Amino acid sequence: MCTECADGLGDVRDPWLPDRLLRTERDLLMPLLRRTPEEAYELRTACPGWTARQVLAHCGAALIRIVEDRLEEGVFLPEANACDVAEREDWPLGRILDELERGLTEAGPVIAGREDGRLDAVALGEWVHAGDVREAFGEPHAYCGPSLDLALPLLSVTSRRRETPRLVGVLKDRARTEVSLGNAREGRPAATFEGDASTLIRIYAGRPLVRTRYELNGATEHELLIYR
Repeated sequence: MCTECADGLGDVRDPWLPDRLLRTERDLLMPLLRRTPEEAYELRTACPGWTARQVLAHCGAALIRIVEDRLEEGVFLPEANACDVAEREDWPLGRILDELERGLTEAGPVIAGREDGRLDAVALGEWVHAGDVREAFGEPHAYCGPSLDLALPLLSVTSRRRETPRLVGVLKDRARTEVSLGNAREGRPAATFEGDASTLIRIYAGRPLVRTRYELNGATEHELLIYR
């Protein structure tokens, strides 16, 4: 793992890590979205029932709720997410993309200001959803790419907060770098993973594992899910 990822594996929260991830992803994703033909946005994604357009509508809505401090109870539950998407059904695509770009730009400082860190996982989720859209568009490295160096330490923090089992992973496509995720549990040895970084992301985010190759011992894929 690169130095940034190793630094992110400690117990001390880096409040600005989500902001760096969101801004980096903005600069990588938005040019792709702006140049993609509108018909491609009707392609289905790994999110059941949602097209690329609907995924991006959800992403923008979630970030703007953070920016505008509209975080009432249950705001990110599936029913609330579906309502946000439905509200944007008649929006022009350009308006959806504008809202998303604003959210990627402005949500990070608000997340950094939350001392409890509970919104950090939202930034990671936005990055995963960007991967969902990339995959729907047929783009390479859907859950990998330059932002991975920021996403991996955030995954480490999130996996601990979500109390997934401790796992030691070896990333074969990153010079066999070792990552440490989840929480140690009394009497239970750490699970082990060996495979590509993008496959590790797919497992923790509950994305399809078709055409992947990996070894996972000591835990099930379901136990490792951080979004349920």
